[in-house]
Amino acid sequence: MEFSSLKKYPRLKWLIPVLSAGMLTAFSLVPADDWQDKVTNALAIFGKRFPQEKVYLHFDKDLYASGETIWFKAYIMIQNQPSLTASNLYVELLDKDGNVVMKKRLPAAGAAAAGDFELPETLKTGQYQIRAYTAWMLNYDPEFLFYKNIEIFDPAKKNTLPSRDTAIARDFAVQFFPEGGYMLQNAAGVVAFKAIDQNGYPIAVAGTVQNSKKETVAEIKTVHDGMGTFELTPAAGESYKAIVRVATGQQKEITLPETQTQGAALKVYNRGSRIFYQASLANPDDSAYYRMMVIAQVQNQMVYKAVLDASEGRISGFIPTQSLPSGIIQLTLFSDKGQPLSERLAFVRKADQIDISFMNAEISTNPRGKSSIELFAPDSVQTSMSISITDADQVLKDPDEHNIISNMLLTSDLKGYIYNPAWYFKDTTRDKLQALDLVMLTNGWRRFSWQKILNNDMPKIRFPYEQGMSLKGTAVTNTGRYPLVGGKVDFIFKQPLDSSTSFASVPTNDKGEFEVPNLQFMDTVLVFFQGNDKQKRWKDVQVTFEPHFFDKSPQVALPYPMRVPEGLDNAAMTRFLNTASESNKVNRSMSNKTVYLKEVNIRDKKITPQQTTEQRYTSGMFSSGDGYTFDLTKETAYQTNVFQYLQSKVAGLNISGDLNNPSMSWRGAKPSLYLNEMPADVSMLANVNINDIALVKVFRPPFMGGFGGGAGGAIAVYTKKGGDNKGDETIRGFERMKKAGYSLVKEFYSPDYAVKKEVHALPDKRLTLFWSPYITVDSITHASTIHFYNNDFSKHFRIVVEGIAADGRVGRAEQVY
Repeated sequence: MEFSSLKKYPRLKWLIPVLSAGMLTAFSLVPADDWQDKVTNALAIFGKRFPQEKVYLHFDKDLYASGETIWFKAYIMIQNQPSLTASNLYVELLDKDGNVVMKKRLPAAGAAAAGDFELPETLKTGQYQIRAYTAWMLNYDPEFLFYKNIEIFDPAKKNTLPSRDTAIARDFAVQFFPEGGYMLQNAAGVVAFKAIDQNGYPIAVAGTVQNSKKETVAEIKTVHDGMGTFELTPAAGESYKAIVRVATGQQKEITLPETQTQGAALKVYNRGSRIFYQASLANPDDSAYYRMMVIAQVQNQMVYKAVLDASEGRISGFIPTQSLPSGIIQLTLFSDKGQPLSERLAFVRKADQIDISFMNAEISTNPRGKSSIELFAPDSVQTSMSISITDADQVLKDPDEHNIISNMLLTSDLKGYIYNPAWYFKDTTRDKLQALDLVMLTNGWRRFSWQKILNNDMPKIRFPYEQGMSLKGTAVTNTGRYPLVGGKVDFIFKQPLDSSTSFASVPTNDKGEFEVPNLQFMDTVLVFFQGNDKQKRWKDVQVTFEPHFFDKSPQVALPYPMRVPEGLDNAAMTRFLNTASESNKVNRSMSNKTVYLKEVNIRDKKITPQQTTEQRYTSGMFSSGDGYTFDLTKETAYQTNVFQYLQSKVAGLNISGDLNNPSMSWRGAKPSLYLNEMPADVSMLANVNINDIALVKVFRPPFMGGFGGGAGGAIAVYTKKGGDNKGDETIRGFERMKKAGYSLVKEFYSPDYAVKKEVHALPDKRLTLFWSPYITVDSITHASTIHFYNNDFSKHFRIVVEGIAADGRVGRAEQVY
């Protein structure tokens, strides 16, 4: 999919290797040798064949009580661009032992997905973790999946709050990280450190560094969140130890890393617009390290290369950052044997996030009063955004804050725990930038190992890049002795949710294997299947299916530890639990009365055949919107394709030219096209037989649903399901099984108190007042007006908006009213 508005944004240009003479500096203009090509080619192959996908989840709040619903919106990126081809997202709720308590498989579109976890009132309270990922991400280190710690409280025990470990640290640990990876003899260098307490949280330390003669050679003092640095010039033959202590007087002696007598290490000075680097040698006369190479890469894309010659004093240079996006840049120093010698991370910090702000707020603190606020995003590039509005007094924030900016730009690329990463992105003051560089010094990049990719030891792809769901298996004959070669497996799919039926017949290969690809269905489907030998050689055909990893729920080894939560405000927590308890009572009242269930939609409702074709086919952002709907199940169309059918039917929509490849415009822009709610192009829709189309929805401009919208509106085409096609529905001779599909998503209840309903007689105890995973921003005004009603008691409201743009930028806005 192309986005014409991207022409305004230069952010994508960094993906093209910027290896110009001006970028490389004078001493990089050396003819490439085989060892250089080996390194650059290995990175290019890895970046092309193994793109890195990321997932981030925006939640409506940080803390929950049993009986509540966890609402979330997922954003999916690949190589720091929206992952528009991602189709399946997996989200799991794990307990502290790594057991899967609840799980969801959600359909993704436009680099996004929305879902929820409805927490039972009987759910055991305590620490949980939410894990989210795509199948592609499972091919790599599990530490790079998305994780979020969630504590679930018991609202019935509102007067006995969980105990918090707020006691003074009983134990602590300190790690030391020489810049570039090594302490080199007689070479002045920086050594960073990181101190944590027994729970893994940062702790302040102070102390000294002493040599073997117990002489103090450096001072240790924390700068931010347990981190700091000191300078040291290791002497030949010396050893060093640190004596560190915490505020209580506890003290430890820690031996520093051993000094290296040969080798080289990188020093980096991040000046914002330029990143300066310098190679230090343990022995300046060691000719083995005269010729070296520096490579810098961002998201597996090489953005800088320079050859150094220490014999001529060429050991330094700089990397301009004006063409690079915000994020981590990895510098690696190589020997002329093509072996990595030293590594250093730096952070490119820019004000290139989506500019999101709030305007014209009209906030009512009256019970059930109506409020409105405008969300303003002046950039014309398309965005996918979500919004949460909660009670600011009762819904507490986690002091260890993670958000879309800190996750996508920082923590998703680093292994290890970083406390309160959102703090580093609150502004660009000097202390934030210095602290961010401390994070770079004390955390390692491990997306890949240079040694492995240089030896062509690439990741093993065990999970394909999924496009919808698939059904794989093997057919055998003669009581399993032979594979069914050149045969077929016939299928009938019956979906109880909407009473639809569909059919498929797939061939078997020389191993008897078969696959039904690109399946898309909600909830569960009944699968009737039968193996057939086309040549009628065998009558007995057995069909077995390959289990999908989602069908199993093994215990998960948690690489991201569940930490003992920090102390929270007891008074606010008591109010929160009181309200959650009362809210559960209200929900029980609504669930026990059919009228309330119908009006509030507390549980998902199955679609009946009596409902309209539009209700049976459309979902999510396509189920509403301003436009036209054409039900082709109720008429016999004579046109050849959908474009001929729509000609002259929609005011303002201009369709002209060759109807197999027409020119289209609406209000001066081109409509976006969809087939079964997936992005499509003109040729795809033109080739769909008009008799196979059940429904056409035409959305007036602008249609900004996810990434699939634009100023020209949209045309959504739906092909007929089995229930709308006549076919052979016999199941005689077929075996049957159930297969789980995409999880149903509950509709968020947002009452409209302008309309009198019986349900409004109940108390309103909502703590999440408004939640929408899909926010539409007008392409002309660049604004979206949000309306919501207060509950019975809230006086302050926290509004949080997060999102990503079509050019890969991320954004966030938070305001308390």
